[in-house]
Amino acid sequence: MISRRFAIDRPGSVKSVINADPAPLLLRDDHNRPSVFRPENMLREARRQKGLSAGSVPPFCVLDPDGDIVRYVREHKNAVCSPTWACYHTKMWEWHEMGRRYGIVGSAVGGAFSVLVAEQLFASGCRLLISVASAGQIIDIGPPPYHILVERAVRDEGTSYHYLPPCTYAEADPQIVAAAASCFAGAGCTVPTGTTWTTDAPFRETAETIAARQREGILAVEMEAAALYAFATACRRPVICLVHVTNRLGCIDGDFEKGDNNGARQSLDLVKILVYAWQFGPTLDGVNHDSKKGMLCAS
Repeated sequence: MISRRFAIDRPGSVKSVINADPAPLLLRDDHNRPSVFRPENMLREARRQKGLSAGSVPPFCVLDPDGDIVRYVREHKNAVCSPTWACYHTKMWEWHEMGRRYGIVGSAVGGAFSVLVAEQLFASGCRLLISVASAGQIIDIGPPPYHILVERAVRDEGTSYHYLPPCTYAEADPQIVAAAASCFAGAGCTVPTGTTWTTDAPFRETAETIAARQREGILAVEMEAAALYAFATACRRPVICLVHVTNRLGCIDGDFEKGDNNGARQSLDLVKILVYAWQFGPTLDGVNHDSKKGMLCAS
């Protein structure tokens, strides 16, 4: 394999030099071998240092990179700081709703951070992980804001390559996607299903790459889905990603408007539907009237 190394010889100019050494990220062939460093071991030491007793986190957990849903559940759902979440880098907030116990972690931005947290969540008792992240519009399917159910993501980041061999996409569990799409439709929610582009470098979204992604049918760009889906596939964990398309990449005035409560109320409605879809399957027919009303999308 021949790769290129790059050097800047003047401001704004990048030249390439042939380099016979391939990128280390693409050389791994030990994807099916266990890691020496385990989340369970780190959590054990964190509990010891923090004086926390052992205990499970809620079965249904949410990653909220922007933190808007965290603020919403603290204010409107009386969410409290988790007494059992031992992670060194984040806080979890817990609340109960419709007979279910939820947990949410905010501000884990990017593939590496989100998977670092995901590993610890499942090691702590999480049964289903839902990511709700902001995204930029690549193909115009309507004016933002709106949500997309991510069925696969372009692996234009680094973390996924430590979990799966190189390929173009990281895929969601098709059964979870199908059940979620059906339940969204049954609840009256307009949530298109499609492909996103996961990047580690949001300020390197060039016109040339954006045009290429449009030709590939990519709907939006975000920073977490490919890494989370690669982790989910490799470790056989149930993970589903929603993205909240909130902007046109900052190319218009008045961009990045998320709607009422910064979109948190609608995002939380979708989370509840995803939990139901994962638990009971692709329809809402068996839900009683009061519960179904509680899962309808906010207008």
